[in-house]
Amino acid sequence: MRSAAGDSATMAAVMVGDKRMGGAMMMRSMRLLVLAAALLTAPLAAQERRPGAHWVSVWATAQDLTPPPDLKVPPPPQAVIESFKTAPQRIVPFPTAIADQTVRMILQPTVGASELRVQLSNAQGKPPLTISAAHIAIRTSGASIDPASDRTLTFGRKGTVYIPSGAIVVSDPVTVPVRPDQELAVSLYVRGDSGGVTTHALGLNPAYIAKGDQSAAATLAGAKAVRTYYWLTGLDAALPAPAGTIVAYGDSITDGFATTPGAHRTWPEILAQRLRARDGARRWGVINMGISGNRVLRDGAGTSAIARFDRDVLSRPGVRWVVLLEGINDINMSQMKGLPEDQRASAEDIIAGLQTIIDKAHLHGLKVMGATITPTAGLWLYTPASEASRQTVNRWIRTRGAFDAVADFDKATRDPQQPSRLRPDFDSGDHVHPNDAGTKAMADAIDLEHFSR
Repeated sequence: MRSAAGDSATMAAVMVGDKRMGGAMMMRSMRLLVLAAALLTAPLAAQERRPGAHWVSVWATAQDLTPPPDLKVPPPPQAVIESFKTAPQRIVPFPTAIADQTVRMILQPTVGASELRVQLSNAQGKPPLTISAAHIAIRTSGASIDPASDRTLTFGRKGTVYIPSGAIVVSDPVTVPVRPDQELAVSLYVRGDSGGVTTHALGLNPAYIAKGDQSAAATLAGAKAVRTYYWLTGLDAALPAPAGTIVAYGDSITDGFATTPGAHRTWPEILAQRLRARDGARRWGVINMGISGNRVLRDGAGTSAIARFDRDVLSRPGVRWVVLLEGINDINMSQMKGLPEDQRASAEDIIAGLQTIIDKAHLHGLKVMGATITPTAGLWLYTPASEASRQTVNRWIRTRGAFDAVADFDKATRDPQQPSRLRPDFDSGDHVHPNDAGTKAMADAIDLEHFSR
C-alpha cells in the first residue's frame, strides 16, 4: 500500500507538470488527496487517543457453545421435583429465535472506563447471523437509556455485521464514559429471523425484547422482560498498564445461580468491588465465566471446562489470573443412577482435568488460583462417596502446590457444626448454592495480595 506522503508527492508532480490543469480540477484533486490521507491515517489517530493503553476485558459472560448430551437417566425423587416447583425461578423462559426485534441487555463493567468495545458470539451449530443495528448507552432504569450517552456500534466501520456460525466479532471502539457502579445497555436489532440464538441463559440482569428496530430508542415500547444474554459475550476497555483481567472460571456457584437478580452479588462482582476499594490505580477487571451445570471433563450444561478454556479465557484481552472453581457437577452427576459409565468421574479424573487447565494457563503465562469445592450435604445427590471425592480433590488443591495460590471457599462457607454442609445462613435452600451472604464470604476469603505479587 502506498503511503499518504507518497500520494502527496505524486499529486504535486502531476500539478507542476501540467500547466493547463484548471483551478476546479486542482481543487477536486486536493480534496481527494486530503480524503485519502485521512483514510490512511484514521486507525493511527484512533490509537494515539490513548497512549500506553491496552485492551482489558471488564465484563463478560460464558455461553453454552454446544447442546447438552442426551443422557437418559431416571428423574429425581418426587420430593425433589416438588421442591423445584416451589423454589425461586432462576432461569426465566426466553424466546429461542429473534425476528424483526430489538434485544436490549443490561451489564455492569467491573472497571470504570471511557473507550469501550463489544464482543458478540455466534456459537458453533447455530445458523449464520446478521445484526442489522447495534448501540451502547448508559442505562437509567428499566428498558430506558440516557439518549445523550447513546453510541452506534460499528464493525469495520459498518453499521451491520454478519457473524458466521462459530465466530466471534469485536466492534470498533466507542467513547462512553462509565463508572463501575453504572449499568450499560447494549441493544441489538435483528431484522430477519435468527433461526436460533447463542445465549447465556442465567443472565441475572434484565434484558428486554421489543418489536422492530428500537436499538437507538430512549426507551423500548412494548418490551418483554427476560434475564438472558443474546450473542453478547464481552465488554473490553482501553486502560493504561498495569490494568489486567481476572477470570472467574467455574459452574453455577460462580455463575451466581442463587444470588439476587440485578443486585450484582455474585462472588466475582464482590471480588471486583474489593479490588476497586484497594487498588484504584491498578484497576483489575473481573469477568464471570461461570456456566450453571458446567463440568470439568465432559460437556453438559455448556462445553466442558477443559474444552472451552481457549475461547472463554485465552481469547479474552488482558487476562493475568484465573480463579478456578470446578468439579462439583462432575462429583454430583457421578452419583446419578443410570448414568452411563463414560459420563462418571472419579476424584483422580477431576484432579487430572484441573491439572490440564493449570498447565494450559501456565503455558500462556497466566497464574491460576485454585478454589476448594464447597459443601453439598442435604442435596439429593449427596452420598458418602461424593463427600469422599470432594475431600480428595480439596486436599489436592490445598496441599500439592499445583496452583499459584489457593482460595479456601470450602472453609469460608461450611457449617462448623457439620463441615459437609453449607452454613445455614449461607444456604439458599437447595444445599448447594450459596446465597448473597455466602458469595460475599467466598469473595472475602480471597487474599488480594496474591494479585499484587
